[in-house]
Amino acid sequence: MQTMITPQQTAQTEAFGSEVLRNDAASVAVKSLAPANRSAVSAERGGAMLSIVVPTFNERGNVHALVAELGRVLDGLEWEVIFVDDDSPDGTAGLVRELAREHARVRCVQRIGRRGLSSACVEGMLASSAPYLAVMDGDLQHDPAVLPRMLELMRDPQVEIVVGSRYVAGGSPEGLSSWRLAVSRFATWMGSAVVPRDLHDPMSGFFLVRRSLLEETVRDLSGMGFKILLDIVASARRPVGLREVPFVFRTRVAGESKLDSLVAWEYGMLVADKLLGRYVPVRFLAFAAIGAVGVGVHLGLLTIAYRMEHLPFVTSQAMAAAITMVFNYWLNNALTYRDQRRRGWKWLGGLASFMAVCSVGAVANVGVAAYLFGQRTQWLLAAIAGVVVGAVWNYAVSSVYTWGRPKA
Repeated sequence: MQTMITPQQTAQTEAFGSEVLRNDAASVAVKSLAPANRSAVSAERGGAMLSIVVPTFNERGNVHALVAELGRVLDGLEWEVIFVDDDSPDGTAGLVRELAREHARVRCVQRIGRRGLSSACVEGMLASSAPYLAVMDGDLQHDPAVLPRMLELMRDPQVEIVVGSRYVAGGSPEGLSSWRLAVSRFATWMGSAVVPRDLHDPMSGFFLVRRSLLEETVRDLSGMGFKILLDIVASARRPVGLREVPFVFRTRVAGESKLDSLVAWEYGMLVADKLLGRYVPVRFLAFAAIGAVGVGVHLGLLTIAYRMEHLPFVTSQAMAAAITMVFNYWLNNALTYRDQRRRGWKWLGGLASFMAVCSVGAVANVGVAAYLFGQRTQWLLAAIAGVVVGAVWNYAVSSVYTWGRPKA
């Protein structure tokens, strides 16, 4: 049976941007999930007041339970849930669409050939027109019952973002394993370099933000890694009005973690971008660091081939250069451009492109160094100038022609 909205309720919600919450919301059945009549959901107020963005990957088993919980705790509120699925092999997106055909509050954004929690959250938020945007995981570790309290805090016009925190009184990270808890606490300490001290849980993936703050910061977001909260707060060019509410991080019910073994690298890239990105692209720093490692690889291979195996110098140099190019490409593909990395046969196409770019870069390197040396520049400075020119060329051109667009 469709829940009716009275004129009194309408007046109350308009007085506070539709932020009417029932005190007993957690105990009410899922009346707000009445089957599809979208006009009844949005006609009176022009759409949802609250959009909950849920990035997913292989979480088919959690979808129905999460939507049911949201229906119970948000009854009487104009809300929608947007699942942003990174083309899950288990058919999460298909299941969400089936549910969306029955329930007007459910939406699906399926991304093909792209992965990443932060970028998924941004796409989901931009796909909504709601003035309030919540982000939470789809694995049921974030408790939807906290959302009404978050919205209540938004009554204060000075509050722009409300964070569900595991590290304030009343909160707990009990759903984390001991290893993930240690990593979380270290990352929290690391993140304190770019966020205010009164944000105790910058690693939280559970928060509510005003659309106005998102629109203010969205063009400065790194979109790297998995911590969109830290990205938003660190990208604001002024103090952000924030509050924290405690919540207990629950045990995963189904699905799999969206984090992998390279998450530390992504997080480090995000923090570095917030610290240094205004001066130099953080991808260039990563590219240059890998290039420096490549120099060591090149010299090591040259030593083995020329000094130990007694191959001709030119042959040894050519072999070392070719292998080093492959090494640099592999590492940049896995790390620097891991959100755009090439796979399968496209990996080989990218390698050919990268080697062509670097070959031109090597010519530029030698040419600049030779010219400066001929102008009586000290040899070491001439060599460094050549290296810098070659590195900038390689980075700028390969970023366009090798990793110019996200690849499947």
